Amino acid sequence: MLGLGGCVDYELKLTADVLEKLIIAYGVRAAELTSPAAAVVDERDLVVSILRYMSRGAGGEHYVASAPALTAFADRFPRRETLGGTSVRAGILMSRLGVPSTLHLVTVNDTFRRLLPAGTEYVTSGAADTFYPHLIVQYDRGLRLDAGDIAMTAPAPNRLIYVNDPANGDMLLTADLGDRLAAADIFLISGLNAMRDRAELDARLALLRDHMRRLRPGAVTYFEDAAYHEPAFSRRVREALLDRIDVYGLNEDELQSYLNRTVDLLDPADVAEALTEVRALIPAPTLVLHTKYWALAHGRGEYAEALDTGTVMAATRYAHGDDFTDEDVERLRRRPRRPESVAFAAAMRSRAVVDCVPGFALDVENPTTVGLGDTFVGGFLAEVARKGPR
Repeated sequence: MLGLGGCVDYELKLTADVLEKLIIAYGVRAAELTSPAAAVVDERDLVVSILRYMSRGAGGEHYVASAPALTAFADRFPRRETLGGTSVRAGILMSRLGVPSTLHLVTVNDTFRRLLPAGTEYVTSGAADTFYPHLIVQYDRGLRLDAGDIAMTAPAPNRLIYVNDPANGDMLLTADLGDRLAAADIFLISGLNAMRDRAELDARLALLRDHMRRLRPGAVTYFEDAAYHEPAFSRRVREALLDRIDVYGLNEDELQSYLNRTVDLLDPADVAEALTEVRALIPAPTLVLHTKYWALAHGRGEYAEALDTGTVMAATRYAHGDDFTDEDVERLRRRPRRPESVAFAAAMRSRAVVDCVPGFALDVENPTTVGLGDTFVGGFLAEVARKGPR
């Protein structure tokens, strides 16, 4: 059972000419890119937010107060419609790997149904069709901007997510969720980061816990973290659900946000210290951390094969996008791993109780940066499912 929400994504790739025109038109100044992040209210705020992230090569997710601002920005670039949400992308990948699942959704529409692969099972808590597309902004390494007093080059490729989605903000649960969980071997929880009302969040968490009482012994509950639209809600969700979570997953952006510092992802000592710090905040039985260089599991269980499958599938998506083939997967699996990642993984295995899998050496001209974490989760859970209940 994969939940809790999903959406239609508008995927676009940034270009220098359009961004430079917006910088000039809105009078964006370089000093704004180093000031503290603020709420994204209109299109100008959206441009400033994107530039802040791009200057660091970072990824993130934000609520946008104006839905028209999202549409206006999206209309400036060629775009394509895809299906989004961690649970949806993970489910699609698991289906390709021969592992059936059911998606728990909060919104569907004709576009979603058209894009959903045939035979995919889903349930929805929505009483009627709704359409709240998410804006997924990709940028390439080396994208250079020179406008006004702003001169920058993106140091790494990444993706940004901007959202105005009342359905995922409400995150209503289906009445029969508990019945479905009673038959599930795996339950993926994601999407609670989109909620913005504290009372509604607390009510949903209480109801979710009640449904989760129906999970049978041996079922695996995997929680995938994300950037919270209301940052203070992250702790509320952890405190409400941690005692019911078996595996807690997050990426490097979320790790560094929790620690409020940069972590050198290829320095075993720095990562080991970061793990100690974040484990004080997230004492789940197993913590899974997936990054552009490696993936590791810290805590109980043997997850090396699951980490490797997740890493292979995410790397394949990075190199080939949505339309990768089985042959693409097998060719990628035979490619060399990053030498620095291999050395890091060996060092981590020698100094801590972790499974650690190095990432691949990839030099891709036009990589796909959208959905890599979701694809990792799908590959990880597919391998867990193959091994059966604990």
